[in-house]
Amino acid sequence: MTDAGAPSPSAFNAALRRDSIVAVSTAPGRAAIAVIRLSGPETGAALDALAGARPAPRRASLRRIRDPRDGETLDRGLALWLPGPGSPTGEDCAELHIHGGRAVVAAVLDAALSLPGVRAAEPGEFARRAFLAGRLDLAEAEGLADLIDAETEGQRRQALRQSEGALSARAQQWRDRMIGAMALIEAGIDFVDEDDVPAEARAQSYGPVAALAEDLRAALADQRAERLRDGFHVAIVGRPNAGKSSLLNSLLREDVAIVADTPGTTRDVLEARLDLGGYPVVLADTAGLREAEDAVEREGVRRARRRAAEADLTLWLRDASAPDEDESAPESGGALWRIASKTDLAPAPADADLALSTRTGAGLDALLAALTEAVQDGLGGTEHAGLTRARHREVVAAALDDLDAALGRWAHLPDEVLAELLRRAAGAIGRIVGGVDVEDVLDRLFSSFCIGK
Repeated sequence: MTDAGAPSPSAFNAALRRDSIVAVSTAPGRAAIAVIRLSGPETGAALDALAGARPAPRRASLRRIRDPRDGETLDRGLALWLPGPGSPTGEDCAELHIHGGRAVVAAVLDAALSLPGVRAAEPGEFARRAFLAGRLDLAEAEGLADLIDAETEGQRRQALRQSEGALSARAQQWRDRMIGAMALIEAGIDFVDEDDVPAEARAQSYGPVAALAEDLRAALADQRAERLRDGFHVAIVGRPNAGKSSLLNSLLREDVAIVADTPGTTRDVLEARLDLGGYPVVLADTAGLREAEDAVEREGVRRARRRAAEADLTLWLRDASAPDEDESAPESGGALWRIASKTDLAPAPADADLALSTRTGAGLDALLAALTEAVQDGLGGTEHAGLTRARHREVVAAALDDLDAALGRWAHLPDEVLAELLRRAAGAIGRIVGGVDVEDVLDRLFSSFCIGK
């Protein structure tokens, strides 16, 4: 980790509990193999009690796993000894690779928990200890969480890059540039009479700071990484009985929405996820747009319009068999496609972008192809380290505010004020990797991990 995010050893020791933790790191249920992890100061003694004399560091050894209370053999499996600080958490760690039957896992876990100084791990506690030990920074931990939750190939690639430090490296580069400009200005303050201090330190710093501000502005404007993490949102809207629920079912190839001839069947927003070309898509079926009489339907119409206004793409379905219905286009946050539905009953109007029939399947392949292209255009090209969370955007925006404040009055502000603004901006960027004031972020992040990670 960099100096922006690495806690001191004393801070690590103070934050770390003295007890050791244990958890099953593999998914629950019947399986061929299960992995039980331990970490903490009592790990070595626990491994000795469960598997006999500990094996050579970082070498798997076949052992009988025994209950230390009565010596009963619980299973035969692999034992690994990972002494700190060169371990995933920075502490002494161990792993037991055992058979994955429920009874086997429960018996070994119970035996481990019977040992003094060993308790069950909380969700994300292994990762949190790794962060406190400086084995990974906050942005890398967030990438790890996203990697666990990744549902599509695009999400996996992005999360893996972030977990390996791509965003951290980009943030550190921004911070280094700020510190370089700040050093020039502070040198002009402290060593103005020295020959090796540039006489025009302030002027030399302006260009790099202005270029950095533009880089941060571009990073904020590029929302592809965050949208890739959260999904490309597509809202399906239109009048009652326009075929919205039928289209959702056809795109998903399963019946997730109720379809009936009665108008107003859908009263709320129904969401479903779809993988298109390796990218995540969130489809939203909505209530029919019309002048509703009862309060429930009015709320459904309000939610439908709001979802369209927030969507990356809105599919506006218009019943080709009812061309005379008065209907105006809904407000869309992104692109708006006019889709003629039920074209098996009537020809599509001339202004339709696409025509389809969910009954015959006509036009569905063309719609899927167009959707895939739109999603790839909207989410593709995220090979660089983008801002994937609202937290990242907040700290970059705060840093940009300080830089803009400095640039706006560069010629008139005292050097001390300019240096302070740059220092504040550097501190804000440091929060991406967990430099300062991130305790509340840590609580939210690591509690979202699964137990054993």
